Amino acid sequence: MEKKEQLYEGKAKKVFATEDPELLIVAYKDDATAFNGLKKGTISGKGIINNQMSNRLMSMLESKGIPTHYVQELSQRETLVKKVQIVPLEVIVRNISAGSFSKRYGVQEGIVFQQPTIEFSYKNDELGDPLLNTRHALALELATQEEIATIEDYSFRINEALKSFWLSCGVTLVDFKLEFGRLQDGTIVLADEISPDTCRLRDSKTGEKLDKDRFRRDLGGVEEAYGEIMRRLEANI
Repeated sequence: MEKKEQLYEGKAKKVFATEDPELLIVAYKDDATAFNGLKKGTISGKGIINNQMSNRLMSMLESKGIPTHYVQELSQRETLVKKVQIVPLEVIVRNISAGSFSKRYGVQEGIVFQQPTIEFSYKNDELGDPLLNTRHALALELATQEEIATIEDYSFRINEALKSFWLSCGVTLVDFKLEFGRLQDGTIVLADEISPDTCRLRDSKTGEKLDKDRFRRDLGGVEEAYGEIMRRLEANI
């Protein structure tokens, strides 16, 4: 598949057109950002890990009946995906208190929830991705009632699949962010990525952080953590 003009460049990826109007090429970068782009840096090899991890996990989710935008891995950093119209809702599923949840509600990190929580935020960098509820999303016409129900259903199914998989790797899935898109026919599919950039992952025995929190919090060992989580994935998938 031939890569044509660049259509978009985000914080972590570039998107290119192909000769097929319904297929795009996503190229993953090593650039790292946090706190809505206020903190910037580079994590060497991150693009390779995020690309390959996302592709393997999306293939696994496809086998469990979750439709995704994934088509084919083209190289270490590039993947062919279906063109989607991104639904401007970021979905955050949480199994354990951490990060902004703990700050917002004044609770300590590490509280294991009896049931997972789900949050929506309006995908809008200028506004700081504010939280919203279903009625806000409907009022702003970000998605239909049916689309939101589908997104919620997929999100909880994805959570169960990922929790189980990571547990087999000796890793606890604390929380994660998802994005969904619409195909040309309106079908909702999982898009974006599943990686240490978008998931909080902890060693199940030691609690060691194996994700982007090491970058956010200046903990050091960021590349090593990304490498370790990828080794565990490859040994178990």
